[in-house]
Amino acid sequence: MKSKEELVASSKKFGWIAGLLLLAMIVLSAIGKKESSPATEVVVEVAPLEGGKLLINEKDVLEMVGTVYGYTLEGRPTGQIDLQRIEKMLENDPFVLNADVFLNARNSVNIRVQQREPVLRIIDNNALNYYLDKDGVKMPVSKRAAAHVMVATGNIPPHDPGFLERKRHLLKEVFLLSQMLREDAFFNAMIEQIHVSNQGEMTLVPKIGDQKIFFGKLADADKKLEKLRIFYQEGMPYEGWRKYKSIDVRYAGQIVCKKR
Repeated sequence: MKSKEELVASSKKFGWIAGLLLLAMIVLSAIGKKESSPATEVVVEVAPLEGGKLLINEKDVLEMVGTVYGYTLEGRPTGQIDLQRIEKMLENDPFVLNADVFLNARNSVNIRVQQREPVLRIIDNNALNYYLDKDGVKMPVSKRAAAHVMVATGNIPPHDPGFLERKRHLLKEVFLLSQMLREDAFFNAMIEQIHVSNQGEMTLVPKIGDQKIFFGKLADADKKLEKLRIFYQEGMPYEGWRKYKSIDVRYAGQIVCKKR
């Protein structure tokens, strides 16, 4: 026969178990009710790029979601909406860097999109026209807006997803040079185009003036850029922007200029 203390302990234990079962039933009931309740609306927020540009907008996002589901999400039971599936689908789009999809307390489906930011536009001799982002990922030209970035033209090989991992690749040289120019405030404001010759040598085109800057290969790029910086900052103001037809920094220790 159990003692009074044992009976009390058993009663408390039973009470805890009963309480936990009741709580579980309440939670499951709430989840079931939540999943059967309809989505009230879909709210899309696309974070703009610098300058407020949208390469993809709310309409584009809603069209992509509609293509996957074949119907609008409003009015659908929330339990039938696969939020992770929507995220993965959006992140497969070349304009999307990251997507966050969640359901709030009011059964509103919220979609937040971070755009992939183009840093270089490629227009090659084969009429291929596309962007590269900061990681070298290929992006199509947007029908919504043009990104005002540096342009690379000429004899550029086709994009290869692993081109930055290759030891030698001409597109890699172009991309790395554009990165050096972009990260330098002086050259970012000055250079607008990189042109690649049939011999694989690069020529820079400035925004001010119409000189051609013969740069050559990527080798010793930092030294070439420093020579060019000194020439523009110290020599060019005295000589005038329009005096020279071309500026050549391909040769070690010197700059060769041709007058008009």
